[in-house]
Amino acid sequence: MSAALVSLGLDTPTADYLSTLPGAAGLVPGRVVRVDKGLSTVLTEDGPVRASWSGGVLAAVASDAQASPCTGDWVALRRWPDDRITLEAVAPRRTAIVRAEVGGSSRGQVLASNVDVIAIVAGLIPEPNIGRIERFLALAWESGARPVVVLTKSDLVGDADSIAEDVATAAPGADVLVCSATTGQGLEPVRALLDGNATMALLGVSGAGKSSLVNALAGVELLDVQAIREDGKGRHTSVRRELILLPQGGVVIDTPGLRGIGLQEFGEGLVAAFPDISGLADQCKFKDCVHQTEPGCAVQKALADGTLPVRRYESWVKLQREAAFMARRTDARLRAEAKKEWARQSKGYRRDITPRQ
Repeated sequence: MSAALVSLGLDTPTADYLSTLPGAAGLVPGRVVRVDKGLSTVLTEDGPVRASWSGGVLAAVASDAQASPCTGDWVALRRWPDDRITLEAVAPRRTAIVRAEVGGSSRGQVLASNVDVIAIVAGLIPEPNIGRIERFLALAWESGARPVVVLTKSDLVGDADSIAEDVATAAPGADVLVCSATTGQGLEPVRALLDGNATMALLGVSGAGKSSLVNALAGVELLDVQAIREDGKGRHTSVRRELILLPQGGVVIDTPGLRGIGLQEFGEGLVAAFPDISGLADQCKFKDCVHQTEPGCAVQKALADGTLPVRRYESWVKLQREAAFMARRTDARLRAEAKKEWARQSKGYRRDITPRQ
């Protein structure tokens, strides 16, 4: 593996996969920086290039939207005699941040891939929305990457540590870091997340300070930043997901501000985000307890004696219901697609066996 690709986060299993592709000798490995309507900017050993998608990739995307190349993907490129460059294959993803598609579809949208750390960025002013942080945490845990909560703008408040304690109670298992991109205070623990050429994706709403954080970590102004609006809401600075190689090492994937995160059918992610409630649920008298009025419900008992905050329980219930709803929609979509495929094959079969007149 070349040092340039290793600095981008290339690992041995991915390198081995790319090297064993058919015709690998004529392929160029690289990592997707960003995607624009069927074109990808890819960073290779020799620098960035623009690549269109091959027929094989387009066919894969047609059958599964999640096969679409995304920021963070490791890919194989082919250079043609007429100077065209095509993206021929996408390596299997170690981790993937997947949310439900905008518009309520049951299909998933991959926001970024091959991420080691997901930094859920929230500004300390206005005070962070803990329910939203819990939602981001469920998404992050499900991805397979390590979640971390980064609270920014500590220079603008006097009770940053107190707010961080409140956030920490809603983020068991995830570190909560407090920093200021303006003064540099608290940046070293954040920068340490990138040790070993790690890739860190930033998730958060507009105005959380993601672009300012990238600039502070880089030590130079790589991204434009804007002040928040008078009503406290953020302005969109980043307009697309983009991979950024930092001068001191490590890779950051900056994402546009997300007003909402649609959850898909969550398994381990929701359990990991709410280990306290999951642990209580295991103690319930009945295995099919729905944690409302059943006798012997450990969750309701914890609510009654105050050991489980009502706010956290309500947040968990909301996410559980949403995940269950998306699971039902996915099942219905898969059944409909299977029925259409069966009808298509049956039609072809009848055409093939019908004798010509």
